[in-house]
Amino acid sequence: MDVARGDIGGPDGLLREVRRQASRRDEPDTREILDWLHRHTGADFALVAEDGFTVDSSTAGFPREILPSLAPLLARLSGGQLAAAATRAGEWNVHCEVLGVHESRPVLVAVARSAPSPETVALISHTGTVITLLRRATDGERTWRGFQYKARQVRFGVLSALLAGGPVLARRMTTGAVPPLLKAERLRVLLLHCSPADRDRIVRVYQDPSGYHGPDLMVHCPVFKEHVICLIAEDTVAGGGGGGGPGGRTGGLAEELRRVVRENPGYAMGISGPHPLGATAEAYGQAAHALAAARSTPGHVVSYQGQTLLDNVLPRRPALAWARTFLRPLDTLPQTSVDITRLLMSMPRAAVARLLDLSRNTVTAHIRRAERALGLDLADVHARAAVHLALALAGPLTAHEPDERPTPPRLEDLLHSEPAAAWARTFLLPLQPRQRRTLQAWIDANTDGQQAARRLGISRNTVRAHLRTAEAHLRRDLLTAGAGIHDVVHALHISTTAMGTRKGGDSSKSAQAGPTPRV
Repeated sequence: MDVARGDIGGPDGLLREVRRQASRRDEPDTREILDWLHRHTGADFALVAEDGFTVDSSTAGFPREILPSLAPLLARLSGGQLAAAATRAGEWNVHCEVLGVHESRPVLVAVARSAPSPETVALISHTGTVITLLRRATDGERTWRGFQYKARQVRFGVLSALLAGGPVLARRMTTGAVPPLLKAERLRVLLLHCSPADRDRIVRVYQDPSGYHGPDLMVHCPVFKEHVICLIAEDTVAGGGGGGGPGGRTGGLAEELRRVVRENPGYAMGISGPHPLGATAEAYGQAAHALAAARSTPGHVVSYQGQTLLDNVLPRRPALAWARTFLRPLDTLPQTSVDITRLLMSMPRAAVARLLDLSRNTVTAHIRRAERALGLDLADVHARAAVHLALALAGPLTAHEPDERPTPPRLEDLLHSEPAAAWARTFLLPLQPRQRRTLQAWIDANTDGQQAARRLGISRNTVRAHLRTAEAHLRRDLLTAGAGIHDVVHALHISTTAMGTRKGGDSSKSAQAGPTPRV
């Protein structure tokens, strides 16, 4: 075998082939390199695995039938006893080069009718070195991808533990490499809305070698592919920022994300208030509401402003007695069913399935159990609003906890109180009349945008536009996860009942079954 004349061979030609392969997104193709070597030497080649029999790649004319006779030599080469060897196998001249330096190494086998020239041996040796480097780079790429996947899973696990109110569990999950965030006393959640195609890049660009993000944490939202959830230690984020501007002192990752929003049209970000690590779920809810406002606010960055919640203005003892009585049937259910029901109050059913990595049928089965226990249709927006309020009032459920009042009040009685009426007036104050009419029609249609549009005599797109504007004014998420719908249900019910214009009954009882929320 000899280097073919008239062709561009040698190291320069080999580098051209390597450069061509490196310019592609696919992994290097060893077969193409062996074919290139065949064209320039006339020999046939095979890359034989460390077992001496398995051919990882070869040229079309390589005589595989000679491998059994070469097995003892290949074993010595792969085992590290030899670096190179030449022999004959029948009519074939054989030259072998071991690749790599690990315990088990593949062998590059060259065969031809004639013995190789020194130039050909040198080219084979150079090619073997290049194949080794390419394989090592490929292994490194696989290792890097594996690390990225594992780091992403760990970050998601930490987020899940914090959302469940378990900072201690989150620390245990990261034994030996506890992210600084878990040592902070308080955090904020920044919820970034971005292009799904940019999400991986954004998370990687700020990632440190440990798989975290300095003192902070960025997690792919498992539910919405255009969201990145950022957990930021409180001392790196400004304390406020009203209106929708960034406001105040910022630094680190928080400032970088503000810059990303400024430089990318269509991006937006909501920022929660500061919370203890155990209240991460509440911080996430605030960030989601702020994001809903940020999409239609100049600057597209909104910090959550402290807003009084309905459960904080109701008379405490009577409201707690109602909530515990209302939720007591859930005591008979498996904890998984209760947890899924709680999640359903803040996100659509399909999103719950994605978050928990369960099938939609499994999620539906758990929800059916809760519906039977409560005697409610959780597809009805009024029923969900009542359950959401009860969960907020009761906090973590404690089975069979006795009530302080022998006869708890009705929800309707609680909502007729003056503090509730004042809360409803304040809540709805930012709305224009047409936005309020649209909201009322949308809720009356069980959040069916098409049905609301027919009732109002406008297009479905107009309904959606009104709702987006209402999101910004109310600072509540209505259309993405729907976590702010419950406040709207209660505020409209309280205000219309107070004005004597609504004929509805007790919203704690099941309404007629309606479609699942959609716009």
